[in-house]
Amino acid sequence: MNPKLVLAYFLSFASASLFFYMAVPWFIDKWLNRQSKKVERLADKLEDIFVFIREKKLTIILRLLPLGLGLLGAWFFKWIGLGLGIISGFILPMAILRMIVARRRVKFIKQLVDGLMILSSCLKGGLSLIQAFEVLVEETTPPLSQEFNLVLREIKLGVSIEEALIRLSKRMPSEELSLFVSAILVARETGGDLTKVFSRLVTTLRDRAEIKEEVVTLTTQAKVQAIILSLLPVGFVLWVYRVDSHHFDVMFETDLGKILLIGGGVLYLLALFLLRKFSIVRI
Repeated sequence: MNPKLVLAYFLSFASASLFFYMAVPWFIDKWLNRQSKKVERLADKLEDIFVFIREKKLTIILRLLPLGLGLLGAWFFKWIGLGLGIISGFILPMAILRMIVARRRVKFIKQLVDGLMILSSCLKGGLSLIQAFEVLVEETTPPLSQEFNLVLREIKLGVSIEEALIRLSKRMPSEELSLFVSAILVARETGGDLTKVFSRLVTTLRDRAEIKEEVVTLTTQAKVQAIILSLLPVGFVLWVYRVDSHHFDVMFETDLGKILLIGGGVLYLLALFLLRKFSIVRI
């Protein structure tokens, strides 16, 4: 064998080995740091909704979930399933958390009207605002009771009522809660009658809730159609690949197929974006 060729192979192998020796630990360190930050953010968001899970358990879940879903996808759809499973494992935790937070916020807003009526009754009975909050915590269920219990704890620790309510509005951002907090802050500054303010606010929130329910009813069919249309292409590709794994080889082996594949992917993402935008109705 030509000595120069042997030397070239040796130098190439040595260079590749040195690169991996230096790059792999760096990538692993970066990935671990990113995972630790993600775990901290996830733990903080879970604590905001009063779900307490240790960071060690969250780390194990976040590391094993992509592997488990990847193996499950590979069992049914081979390499495509492996890739989709791993990607889903990275996306699902935050997606599930957002869904839980959104549902909790919706439930909180629904409870807020009844909570306002309780507060109004307590104030009419001669109780102070803090005492009315205590009655509200005792008479309601989570998440309303949890959030106002946290408000009471902050007040007992020396935080002003105004600051505690502002923190509440940041934890549970919504227009309804913003109206509630603003009404209390303005009434406390101007000396207004909170009972009358709460009565008007109850009427306003009920009207908003009725309009929202009507909008949801009218847009449910369109949202279901959007979900079905967005899932059909993915389901079709997975089914065809399951039946004949070589059916789409022409799309990856020819230039025209690659162009069509990229164009189809771009149009599919554009369609998802437009369906999402058209299904949103702001009140």
